[in-house]
Amino acid sequence: MAGLPLLRVGLEGLRCCRLFDAVDDERLATIARQMRSRRYRAGETIFHQDDPGDALHLIVSGTVKIVLPSSEGDEPAIIATLGAGDFFGALAILDDAPRSASAVALTATETLILKREAFLEMVEADSALRQSLLASLAREIRSITDHVADLHFLDLPGRLARRLLREADSVSAGTTGSVIVPWPYTQSELAGMIGGSRQTVNRLLSDLVSQGLIRITPGVVVIPDRAALERSIRR
Repeated sequence: MAGLPLLRVGLEGLRCCRLFDAVDDERLATIARQMRSRRYRAGETIFHQDDPGDALHLIVSGTVKIVLPSSEGDEPAIIATLGAGDFFGALAILDDAPRSASAVALTATETLILKREAFLEMVEADSALRQSLLASLAREIRSITDHVADLHFLDLPGRLARRLLREADSVSAGTTGSVIVPWPYTQSELAGMIGGSRQTVNRLLSDLVSQGLIRITPGVVVIPDRAALERSIRR
């Protein structure tokens, strides 16, 4: 009976993940039985860049950042932030190469872990899962492409505004008015997302507050008018 709570958690986690959208309940139960739960403290490293790619992680709760560490001691580049229902670690599983980036828990986080051999067997046997995996990887590539375009074509204030708007999209896509965005990030982490320094990000945030484009309270950023923040990018 001890395995039942974990199986239940596994099934709920799988149903919330787009990767498994097209997988039927019987197959989901089979997958859930092979997963193991792990909990991480805020700030704890889940795996390091160049570690063996031996497992897929599915986030049950919490937030994870995917980072590229700097060899020069600068702020690490944050290439993605992920929440419940997201997964990470698939690339290294597919090509059997070392991890291409590090994963760090931003907040207290629980993940379900599926070992490489079991995951590859399922991908091989289930065409729906293969198609879902390809679609998820395509979304990841598009997201990275957008990030590179921001770094290349926008100045730092524009990249900051764009990042805030993307966070707002993850909360309430399509909303035109005020948006309340949960904000677990430090200014150093935000600097790593947009390619700036903590000091510069601090100044730019103050500028946005003074212009009435955002309000900041502990753990939350409020965007009173999304359209106004969007217009600030094109000034």
